[in-house]
Amino acid sequence: MPTLFDPLPLGPLTLPNRILMAPLTRCRAEEGHLPGALIAEHYAQRASAGLLIAEATMVQEGHSAFWHEPGIYSDAQVAGWQQTTSRVHAAGGRIFLQLWHGGRACHPLLNNGQLPVGASPIAITDDLVHTPEGKQAYVVPRMLGDDEIPEIVAAFKRAAENALAAGFDGVEVHGANGYLLDQFLRDGSNQRSTGPYGGSLENRARLLLEVIEAVSQVWGSARVGVRISPLNSFNSMRDSDPIGLATWLADRLNGYHLAYLHILRGDLFQQQTGDIVTPIRAHYQGVLISNMGYTAEEATLAIARGEVDAVAFGVPFLANPDLPARFRIGAPLNPADVSTFYSPGAVGYTDYPALSSDG
Repeated sequence: MPTLFDPLPLGPLTLPNRILMAPLTRCRAEEGHLPGALIAEHYAQRASAGLLIAEATMVQEGHSAFWHEPGIYSDAQVAGWQQTTSRVHAAGGRIFLQLWHGGRACHPLLNNGQLPVGASPIAITDDLVHTPEGKQAYVVPRMLGDDEIPEIVAAFKRAAENALAAGFDGVEVHGANGYLLDQFLRDGSNQRSTGPYGGSLENRARLLLEVIEAVSQVWGSARVGVRISPLNSFNSMRDSDPIGLATWLADRLNGYHLAYLHILRGDLFQQQTGDIVTPIRAHYQGVLISNMGYTAEEATLAIARGEVDAVAFGVPFLANPDLPARFRIGAPLNPADVSTFYSPGAVGYTDYPALSSDG
């Protein structure tokens, strides 16, 4: 039976362990959404992960949702990310970049007054967004026209090309957590009644699948992962049949021969419950990665039972740059400082101690 510490074949890669670092938005990019030396240091510190999945990264200018998130649409951003990939590879690590479009989660105050776009003109209502003018309510997005969608797909493809130039080992398509691709996927946010991108599940999934195909043209599908969250209600998301959605996607994605399928197994706000891991495992034939609230013990058991092939850890990796070493010897974990999750600078980002410096 495999364990957390057994190698995992992943397309052309072989991961040295099955303890992955989940993508974590930390808002440490410099002016112009540039990833700098601080971001490079952060990921290099965590290079002992089987795979690092870098944070949500803008594929297109003018669609910021976090104010200080990085992008991958300019030459300067490519050069900035080269610092990260070089540092990670020098430390013996592997790193994918998560390609992302915020959709309706973006805000005019972050984008020179530009109205965000979405699958339907329905606003996020369960939270506020951080802006230069303080926390603000989300606005009603403009419904993206069918004729505008090819440019969105093209932006993902250009971002994939830029990620290749930046030296990443692969990319993850962000189809989760209420951002643009997920907004099209789930029927709570996609209420288009006509056209090729609304109505049936197949139509709602069309944009995600078109993006996967475009990105795979750049990388080859064996270096492309996909992240989904059928149950997660974050960003005012719901679906009338999340289990059916998860099962349908698991079947459909088999045809792409992806590096992996990465699932958030639950709902951050506990508004929707259910088991999506079991039906996805039953239908998906490739590498399955699960995320959300796992302990080392539960992850070990899930892998040994064949429920998943690897587990992505978020907050534990945030506070413990040497998480695999700690898991291996059962060492205590550093607690995470929630107050610094999205603040600027090194504090709560690159200053968490590794075991060798714990004293």
